[in-house]
Amino acid sequence: MKIKKNSNASANSFSARLGRDIKRNKMLYIWAIPVVLYYFIFWYIPMTGVIMAFQDYSPTLGIMGSPWVGFKHFINFFTNDYFWRLLRNTIKISLSSLIFGFPMPLIIALALNEVRNKAFLRGVQTITYMPHFISLVVMVGLLKEFVAPTGIIGKIFVALTGNELSMLSYPKWFVPLYVASNIWQGAGWDSILYLAALAGIDMELYEACKIDGGGRVRQLISVTLPGIMPTFITLLILRLGGILSVGSEKIILMYSPMTYETADVISSYIYRMGLQGMQWSPGAAIGIFNSVINIVFLIAANYISRKTVETSLW
Repeated sequence: MKIKKNSNASANSFSARLGRDIKRNKMLYIWAIPVVLYYFIFWYIPMTGVIMAFQDYSPTLGIMGSPWVGFKHFINFFTNDYFWRLLRNTIKISLSSLIFGFPMPLIIALALNEVRNKAFLRGVQTITYMPHFISLVVMVGLLKEFVAPTGIIGKIFVALTGNELSMLSYPKWFVPLYVASNIWQGAGWDSILYLAALAGIDMELYEACKIDGGGRVRQLISVTLPGIMPTFITLLILRLGGILSVGSEKIILMYSPMTYETADVISSYIYRMGLQGMQWSPGAAIGIFNSVINIVFLIAANYISRKTVETSLW
């Protein structure tokens, strides 16, 4: 009996089940190999570079030969005059994008879900999706043309204020222009996830709501919104987890020394210090700080979501 139990246990072990699963889904595992290699080579191996954050790194000495300095670069960053400005600008841009930009894909999806004319629906979808495929460089170039004194928006700005400088030259206009251009470029494309969630809602729920006397508004509140709430919560958690991850590419393309006061964020500071200034160790230290804060926000948002609405990533 003991021998039989041991044989059953070995047959149900993780390695045995994994072996059977590989045999059954061999092609899926083969297709997954390039993805795993990509992340291992380009994401996990470069993580060894975090060691530079605790060194005075020198390219001539290399990682193994550079002297260790402990938390020197972290302390220098926290006591730097720029620290609070960078943190304030990063949080301000992230929260502005979250408050004004995050709900827009949901609103677009709910509006498109009510459209019954197929031709009109396809036209609206094409118009809202197309900006997503415009290169970031081209998009920022168009934005600069629009807000220049000779541009469409710039002429209105000049007429109202009398100032003949580009709107991007004014620090107070940087965040609104950044958020508005993000919404224009990404809201339509991001609505696809919500449209997919809407398509998965059982139509019988709408019929039951109609039988109970529910109109369009009641169906929206009682059926549609609860049906897409898991998708909404998941995306919100991911967005909160990247609260300090304001991409440097668009910021660098848009800002200038005149707008550093409101436009300079942690990622753009890392670019100027680490790449342009070749201060590798301070740049790595700031990058680690940024990543740790994002992880903390992600875990906290996931925990709160699991306790309140019972929807979480894990």
